[in-house]
Amino acid sequence: MGLRDPLYWWYERRLERQLGSIDIPRHVGVILDGNRRWAKTSGFANVKLGHQAGAEKIFDLLGWCDELGVQVVTMWLLSTDNLTRPRDELEPLLRIIEETVTRLRNEGWKVNPMGALDLLPDSTARLMKEAGAATADDSGLVVNVAVGYGGRREIADAVRALLYAESEKGTGISELAERLDSEDIAQHLYTRGQPDPDLLIRTSGEQRLSGFLLWQSAHSEFYFCEVFWPAFRRVDFLRALRAYGARNRRFGT
Repeated sequence: MGLRDPLYWWYERRLERQLGSIDIPRHVGVILDGNRRWAKTSGFANVKLGHQAGAEKIFDLLGWCDELGVQVVTMWLLSTDNLTRPRDELEPLLRIIEETVTRLRNEGWKVNPMGALDLLPDSTARLMKEAGAATADDSGLVVNVAVGYGGRREIADAVRALLYAESEKGTGISELAERLDSEDIAQHLYTRGQPDPDLLIRTSGEQRLSGFLLWQSAHSEFYFCEVFWPAFRRVDFLRALRAYGARNRRFGT
């Protein structure tokens, strides 16, 4: 341990120096994957301990982002598919999410709940909405908390909201169809008014988005990390930023 700590410190400083010459992404999205597998490989019989360790890691990540100048972070905590998990696993996970959102609210960050909140238990949905309202005027790091989230559901909700808004204006379907463009839909996404994610990170070694930010990720850079989320370190984050900085972002040109 005495040898390992100085080496880790040296490597971390080296990565930081390398970041000095690259652009830091404005918006980072993270799929926090591997909590249950981390718990099992760590010898814990109760996967709740993995979710709890993963929740603690969130605050490390947000601190790193705040320090380095990232403006928006989107964290996928629970998908719509996750809502079908066994009750004895889902209920403790929802309690951990509620505790996490409460802590985020008290940290001075701007909390933006996103997802199909109507699918969540009333207590969870209410707490998330209250956190969003209480921090709406905060000027710090924007933290999108994706709970009960699915990319296809988000697009469907955006189109539905657009249709309702245009209907209230008296716009006919034919008229809307003639002038509809992508920006009209983007204005009704959960992330409306925010820059699209520059960098999307997924932990645990899985190399797929699973529907995360389907619309917004058209020009995002992807970084897949082998480590399980609770074991994600600052050097892992710095490596992701270094990889992002080394890419030639041409945006389809």
